[in-house]
Amino acid sequence: METIRMADLHTQYLRIKEEIDQAIQEVLDSTAFIQGPQVKQFADALGTFLDSKAVIPCANGTDALQIAMMALGCKVGDEVILPVYTYVATAEVIALLGLKPVFVDVDRNDFNIDVNQIEGKITERTFAIVPVHLYGQCANMESILSIAKKHHIHVIEDAAQSLGAVYTFSDGQKLRAGTMGVIGCTSFFPSKNLGCFGDGGAIFTQDKSLAENIKMIANHGQKVKYYHDRIGVNSRLDTLQAAILQVKLKYLTDYETRRRRVADFYDLTLSSISFLETPFRSSNSTHVFHQYTLKTKGIDRDQFRLYLEEREIPTMIYYPVPLHLQKAYASSDYPFGSFKVTEELSRTVISLPIHTEMTDDQLSYICSAIKEFAKHA
Repeated sequence: METIRMADLHTQYLRIKEEIDQAIQEVLDSTAFIQGPQVKQFADALGTFLDSKAVIPCANGTDALQIAMMALGCKVGDEVILPVYTYVATAEVIALLGLKPVFVDVDRNDFNIDVNQIEGKITERTFAIVPVHLYGQCANMESILSIAKKHHIHVIEDAAQSLGAVYTFSDGQKLRAGTMGVIGCTSFFPSKNLGCFGDGGAIFTQDKSLAENIKMIANHGQKVKYYHDRIGVNSRLDTLQAAILQVKLKYLTDYETRRRRVADFYDLTLSSISFLETPFRSSNSTHVFHQYTLKTKGIDRDQFRLYLEEREIPTMIYYPVPLHLQKAYASSDYPFGSFKVTEELSRTVISLPIHTEMTDDQLSYICSAIKEFAKHA
């Protein structure tokens, strides 16, 4: 049996090696390393996949969030509502821009922002809501968009973990993650469902005028070279990465199917384990399973994790320290105990390996080990 990894990027590469190598060689031959034709080709292809009128590639997912807020005209002191249970990048750009992150607890079922708590956090300074579609399925966007419309605030989707997920509204309309708010953002970090061979990101919008503004900000604030109309940043997707992503985008639906097969195997085999709660699957969002995250109950999670590690089964804890308890974001406004669901999740969740290359032998081995632990738990 092959070594079990949280993400097996090497085997994934080998399956499409010829296409990837050819795409890279074409860039090397052209030497158009910055803004080569593959960047626009990839953006157009991703726009078609998402049914988004504009896709603007950028250097990484963190930049995507920052540029989105700049494009919408954020001002120092504005407040941005976001889930407290997420990766730091979501809060990081808010703080870097001189905005105030306003944390909201999450729903214990789907790990996404608790929509019932959002309105209580809205003030006259609220600028935007940033729902994070965590682990692979969408937040309750119908409610979020309704709240935002009522209070005239922006919705910026963080779709870095959910690219490809489909959300179904009550009227039957179906939209992809990242295309429902005024702006959507994603990351192409190598381990993402659509990952490049380095850093990369993109911004989506259906507003063509806003798209032009985003493009300008990402390119030093210039529309015409050497003429800078506004303050901007330098955030470009390398041509090499765009070429790689253009190849991998063709396989994204297959990758999703493969990940769901792994999740289905885990669900079926582990649902009877009393100390584990398998991932909740929303009725109005597909799940692309960027992570397969279980909730533990009644056991020592660290002991369980060590048990698996001793059997060469890797695991991850996302996220062991909630944002409001991180030194960088600590505030008297949010003492320990402020977000009970998030604090519980940080103590109890554990993520098992899930990727496109997992074999039945690996899955059987992992599940057998967990069942063996259960006999003595």
